[in-house]
Amino acid sequence: MFDGGFMNQQFAFGGEEGKAAFDEQIIYRSSLQNFLIDTGDEVILVDTGFKADYAAPAKKLGAPLYMGERVAHYMDAFAALGYKPEQVTKILITHKHNDHSDCIGEFPNAKLYIAPEDADALKLDAPNVVRATYGEAYENFPNAQQVAPGIWFIEAKGHTRGNSIVIAESDGLYYMMHGDVTYCDAALKANKLSIVFEDKEAARQTLDRVREFVATHPTVYLSTHCPEGYENLAMKRVMKL
Repeated sequence: MFDGGFMNQQFAFGGEEGKAAFDEQIIYRSSLQNFLIDTGDEVILVDTGFKADYAAPAKKLGAPLYMGERVAHYMDAFAALGYKPEQVTKILITHKHNDHSDCIGEFPNAKLYIAPEDADALKLDAPNVVRATYGEAYENFPNAQQVAPGIWFIEAKGHTRGNSIVIAESDGLYYMMHGDVTYCDAALKANKLSIVFEDKEAARQTLDRVREFVATHPTVYLSTHCPEGYENLAMKRVMKL
């Protein structure tokens, strides 16, 4: 929905050592995209972006994060893929922030999967809301649940107290849609937390598990906030730490 933006190293890397340990003049590309999974039987969304009336912050010299110029509103981008809202069967929300959850009300037939903590934060209590129970291990993640064949909703606390990630298995690859575990791929490779978290210890544990998984599985790492997210998907590029 946005592209051509930037984030600085202090924002993307400074969650544990502090911003002063990093250089505000080192910048990484930024964008905003969410993901759709078509299984053939179901249309599943991973996060839903901003509503059309969202006023994006203007470009500003020295800003820690600038998403970029608007490419399309979320619902217009969804329609451009050739789908209709009533076709969506499930929405998997990685966390409560509005760039991941604003348009959840636009899909009348969808079940909404979200962690209980973030469901409470958003005051979600409609009949279609499925509070994640997790309940089984998935690889090195102790709390997960399968929401469709080969698609896993996984507890990944830290960025928010109800943070989750989604992994979809296809043709021997693992597509990891992680919300904001990192804001850019460089932070994953450098093993750095961003400055945005609600529980730093949990965020560190989640990042450790994500890196362990990526190191041991051919993973296509699908970020929300950097262009590598859509580039990795287009090229089926496996992440190398």
